[in-house]
This record gives sequence, C-alpha cells and structure tokens, in this order.
Amino acid sequence: MGKDTSCRARDVPAVIHRHYSYPVASATDSSVIRLGDLRLDDARALLEHDPSSVLPAPEASPVEYMQTILDGLCELSLRDPLTGLSNRRHFNHLLNREIEAVARSGESVLLLIMDIDHFKKVNDTYGHHAGDLVLQAVSKCLEACVRPMDTVSRFGGEEFAAILPNCPATFGPVVAERIREAVSELSIVVSPTETIHVTISIGGAFAPEWVRSTIELWTERADEQLYRAKSAGRNRVFIEEQHGVAVSADEKGMLFGHLLFGDPASGDAAGSAVTDSEMNRAY
Repeated sequence: MGKDTSCRARDVPAVIHRHYSYPVASATDSSVIRLGDLRLDDARALLEHDPSSVLPAPEASPVEYMQTILDGLCELSLRDPLTGLSNRRHFNHLLNREIEAVARSGESVLLLIMDIDHFKKVNDTYGHHAGDLVLQAVSKCLEACVRPMDTVSRFGGEEFAAILPNCPATFGPVVAERIREAVSELSIVVSPTETIHVTISIGGAFAPEWVRSTIELWTERADEQLYRAKSAGRNRVFIEEQHGVAVSADEKGMLFGHLLFGDPASGDAAGSAVTDSEMNRAY
C-alpha cells in the first residue's frame, strides 16, 4: 500500500486509526464513540487557519486529541474572526452573568457601546480592506484602554461594546474619555500612500443596582446615550450618571411587582400599592 498523504493520515494520531474507544456519559454504559469513525478534518482545518489556535500534538492520546479539538472550536465560537474580540454571543452571555451579579450584590457595572464615526465613508473612499484595517486597529486600541478584568466585544459592524465590572461612578467617564482620545490619536495605514484617522462616539449606562434587569433594557439605556453622543456632533462621550439611573417600568415591575399586586399567597393587596416616587426613592 502506498503512503497516504491525506490530512487524516498526516494529522490524526495513528492510535485513532486503530479505533480506540472510550465511554461517553449517557443513559447506558454501553454507548461508546470510536474516535477513528469521527470526521475531524474540517474541524482541524478551521483551527489551522486561526493563528491563535492550539493544535493537538501528533503524539496526543485519543482523549487529549479530542479535548484539544473541542477546546479550540469552543474558543473560535466565542471570538470575532476579524478582530479577535469577544463576539456578540459571548458578550451577551457575560452581560447575563453581570446582571445576576448586580442583582445579588449591588455591584457597580458599566456597559459602554461605541461606534466608529462615519465608518461608511471609510469603506466608500478607501475600500472594504481599509475598513477592515480600521476595525482591527480600533479593536487593539480599545483593549489597550481597559483593565484585564474588562471585556471588549465587537457588537456588530463598526459598533463595539465593553463591560466594566466593579466600576465606580467616577471611573467610568474617565475610561470612556481615555478610549475616545486614544482612538482619535490613531494613525491607521490603509495603503502605502494613505494614512487615515477616525473618531468614535461612546454611550454608557450602569446596570440598575439590586435589580435583575435584562440585556435588552440595559443595552437600550447605553444606546440612548450613544444616540446623544452622535446627535451632539460625534466624537463625544455620554454616560448616564449612576446615582441618576432611571428605572424603567419593566424593571420596576421586576423589583416591586409583589408590592403592586399584593402577596398571592395571602390574597391581600390592600395597602400594598407603591407610587412611582416611592419606587424611585429606592435608587
């Protein structure tokens, strides 16, 4: 038999070709997976095309080989392929986690939503490759402006977002302004003869403390501040002040619904109504 130079024979440990098996958790102990029966070429090819991915060693055991492939694919599924930042799926997961933390502990957490100003003009004037270079440069700049504990994400198109946990009210505007200034000072080479500059508009909102809010309500607040920044002329920062956070009707229902409608267990709703001003005094 001639030497097989296919990806499977070259890259997958020989031990897998001998159909080693290992048990997989299931309702019965009789279920097993034969690693040699799995088609892993496409999965490995995805990892090979990503410079940050770790490939399984040729001498890896079947379990180690599969675990490395799975870990690599999970990592790819959480990152934006162009910028390497957290993608929206991962970012929404982190937002949910912070919402739960704020509801339990009242921790101060800031959400920033950032949008590159006049980005369409960059694509129209210099081409989409130049636009990609701008997105990559801005992404690196954003990561350099925040703490390791913070998370920056590509939210979609030319829009980015950042979660800043344990963020005092006085710290948020300072960070946002630092980001704005750093982006405006970037010199981005988009061709051998062209260097361009861009600016960014930023809106931010703190999660309402002690309330189990939702992603939609929180991002809506930050979006409103971003709209203010755009309307004021762009290249600006607007952040909803923490002590002045306005709780929406939906969030009030989450926090005070049992008072508004009485305790269902007792059937007594008398004297339990709470006015808007009383609700707002909780903040």
